[in-house]
Amino acid sequence: MASKNQSEYQTDTEKSNFGGANGASEERCPIEEVALVVPETDDPSIPVMTFRAWFLGITSCTLLIFLNTFFTYRTQPLTISAILMQIAVLPIGKFMAATLPRNEYSLFGWRFSLNPGPFNMKEHVIITIFANCGISYGGGDAYSIGAITVMRAYYKQGVSFLCSLLIVLSTQILGYGWAGMLRRYLVDPVEMWWPANLAQVSLFRALHEREPKNSGMTRMRFFYIAMAASFAYYALPGYLFPILTFFSWVCWAWPHSITAQQIGSGYHGLGVGAFTIDWAGISAYHGSPLVAPFSSILNVGVGFIMFIYIIVPLCYWKFDTFDARKFPIFSNQLFAHNGSKYDTTKILTPQYDLNIAAYDSYGKLYLSPLFALSIGSGFARFTATLTHVALFHGSDIWKQSRSAIKNAKLDIHAKLMKSYKQVPEWWFLVLLIGSIAVSLLLCFVWKEDVQLPWWGMLFAFALAFIVTLPIGIIQATTNQQPGYDIIAQFMIGYVLPGKPIANLIFKIYGRISTVHALSFLSDLKLGHYMKIPPRCMYTAQLVGTLVSAVVNLAVAWWMLESIENICDVEALHPESPWTCPKFRVTFDASVIWGLIGPKRLFGPGGMYRNLVWLYLIGAFLPVPVWVLSKIYPDKKWIPLINIPVISYGFAGMPPATPTNIASWLITGTIFNYFVFKYHKVWWQKYNYVLSAALDAGTAFMGVLLFFALQNEGKNLKWWGTEPDHCPLASCPTAPGIVVEGCPVF
Repeated sequence: MASKNQSEYQTDTEKSNFGGANGASEERCPIEEVALVVPETDDPSIPVMTFRAWFLGITSCTLLIFLNTFFTYRTQPLTISAILMQIAVLPIGKFMAATLPRNEYSLFGWRFSLNPGPFNMKEHVIITIFANCGISYGGGDAYSIGAITVMRAYYKQGVSFLCSLLIVLSTQILGYGWAGMLRRYLVDPVEMWWPANLAQVSLFRALHEREPKNSGMTRMRFFYIAMAASFAYYALPGYLFPILTFFSWVCWAWPHSITAQQIGSGYHGLGVGAFTIDWAGISAYHGSPLVAPFSSILNVGVGFIMFIYIIVPLCYWKFDTFDARKFPIFSNQLFAHNGSKYDTTKILTPQYDLNIAAYDSYGKLYLSPLFALSIGSGFARFTATLTHVALFHGSDIWKQSRSAIKNAKLDIHAKLMKSYKQVPEWWFLVLLIGSIAVSLLLCFVWKEDVQLPWWGMLFAFALAFIVTLPIGIIQATTNQQPGYDIIAQFMIGYVLPGKPIANLIFKIYGRISTVHALSFLSDLKLGHYMKIPPRCMYTAQLVGTLVSAVVNLAVAWWMLESIENICDVEALHPESPWTCPKFRVTFDASVIWGLIGPKRLFGPGGMYRNLVWLYLIGAFLPVPVWVLSKIYPDKKWIPLINIPVISYGFAGMPPATPTNIASWLITGTIFNYFVFKYHKVWWQKYNYVLSAALDAGTAFMGVLLFFALQNEGKNLKWWGTEPDHCPLASCPTAPGIVVEGCPVF
């Protein structure tokens, strides 16, 4: 492969300014945000799968998965974003381009060069795809590792390394199989634009493209300035002045009022008046608000206001729903009938099965009112997603299923991608069938370890097959991913009560395989925008997935074997960092949905039985919106009313807080409504670059603070490091309930 000049690899800014020879106006992408950001030119001769790409890609993937797995066991878990590697590999790639020999070599008839020329943007993209496998598909979510940790550290099971490896591999390969099957619906159509990818595209262009000197501040310079500012600023909320994460001034104004603190607390209340000026707090749960379309922000805002400011206050103060006033208004803890924390050890047998007699004696399990209603919203969100997609996208899906997409009008990006060999469908089918076969093998060979029978595994596959497409459509158009974790655990918990491990395994295959699939699909769309050959994408994603799965489990296994009493808070030294808070949540979920089971909580006679009606309500709510869109087709705003996304306004709470979501809404509205409307040139050039810079600066300072200070136990103790200053927000208000530190009414 002969080396070429820099100009041959460098995307030219003037040519990519949305009017090049390859991009006729009638072919342009009709999504305005995409048309403003994504280049509409391509050079198919640019090398992609170079030695540099392989070396830096696999190294990035391995390093990210190692660090994320290591940190996730600690009391202060830290997730390291792939954007760090995206920035770090650029100077390394350029150094390799300047120093590696340019000689050509031959291996089994295949000719290649260690240095085919200047480090180019497509190499950089494929390295980032590798790196994403070390965060999005494994370490970032880590649920399969969480399940294995719970099995070994909490339930003391002797599950083997081989069984664990097959669980991790089959889960991720299953997700890859779903992604391949759904490409035609979620990647090729122009309407499926995956908003979050635009920040990546902007960053790549800022790092690689040359801009005219008279065009003002370049995106590259803006990125470095914004990243430096973000890096320096995060030292305040990240270490010196953490109260900036939740500034709850209402509690300071009424320091002795429980009601005021319940309303105003950013951590444990409704967050009225509270705010955050911490980017990590703003983007923690719904991602960057700068990449979310304003229609999505508006829908989330409607649901948030309706839930936090109307439904929850009525249920708590007016109707005392679910004995709500016996408990904090906002908490993810489990409670007993007298307001105390629920002690799950009192209802467990030595084999971690439910002791029914002990459960009947100890009493029912209760949830905080906001937590219970949030679970109910998950019921509505699940059925609303299916109905919404069936009504608004069903005909398109049907047409595409009948191959009508072949005759559909292609935008410029799809036309440019036709220059490359496509990946045959059977490549993905082999992976899908193979992962299903391995998963079923687990049910027979290791049936005592996984607890899930073969028909339960098939049920999980069916659930993932049904929901991945509709949830993918929602994410590809709104940047919001409606989850159905609760639904998956609810279903199998009803069918197999008293089987906590089966509940965990079912969730891995029925829900987490969908998470992996959507991550793969998002990267496939990034490759579509950046004109990466599909077969290169297939290779990078598959190899990255295999590497991340093996390293993920190897690191976890090493830690479980070498750290005594890991995750056992009672047995560990008080200052030990290995308390596994993320996996404790996984364990608690297995207790609620697997051990106790949804029948006792949501079945006849259960405290929360009426929440089940939200399944039916959710299925109905999209219907009137669809009917109105047909009656008034000229009203373009009606189809933008998205019931699943509205319900997403109160998803994830807890652990997400109302202050997290409110700050996300305000920030998103400023940039994607006001700036987009009144300063569109600035928005086009800098908006997504700013999003990437804020992520990168915060992540770099987070890593530095962790290694330099927090990991060494050098934590500050003063007024500004105490979160919230709302001690009464967690107090119950029902008469006669005694909780330490709270007044008794």
